[in-house]
Amino acid sequence: MYFLQATKTNIMQQIKWFERKFDFSFQQNIFPSIIERLNGTLIRLKTKTEKTSPKLLSIKPDDKWSIKENIGHLTDLEPLWHERLNDILENKQYLRPADLENRKTDFAQHNEKDIDSLLLEFQKLREITLDKLSHLTEEDIYKTSLHPRLEKPMRIMDLFLFVAEHDDHHLARISEIKTTYNNANS
Repeated sequence: MYFLQATKTNIMQQIKWFERKFDFSFQQNIFPSIIERLNGTLIRLKTKTEKTSPKLLSIKPDDKWSIKENIGHLTDLEPLWHERLNDILENKQYLRPADLENRKTDFAQHNEKDIDSLLLEFQKLREITLDKLSHLTEEDIYKTSLHPRLEKPMRIMDLFLFVAEHDDHHLARISEIKTTYNNANS
């Protein structure tokens, strides 16, 4: 049984997402590595959630998102990545903005969903993303639009590095939740 209060001893705290700074000044084509990271997110999510109790998947530590809600959030944002890809390909000055309050995730009731359904939904949307990316040319990945919050030009390559970093941010949060509760119940 998991306690609703867990201790955070010896757990390194990561920087909040909106406090992150990004530097997209590199010129090398690292797009194949980015695609590999994006492709691996589902496998990592499955590994992190297998053999995890349903109760732990739904616990909201410190009234923040649960493991299921973190996964649901990744799913909720996948259409935004598709739209932003289209913004760049259509030469729009700015990428469309994200909902910085994450209302979609907060109201989606992801904790009420089965973990396998959440993972399948993410898989379907990520496969669409990867299919779109597989049709890009090297010339395409260097096209840019301005990111509305960062006020920086983002190439397609940068956008999907940003997505991979966002995936990793939430994967790390899932690990933190699991570690915190596993330590509290050892």
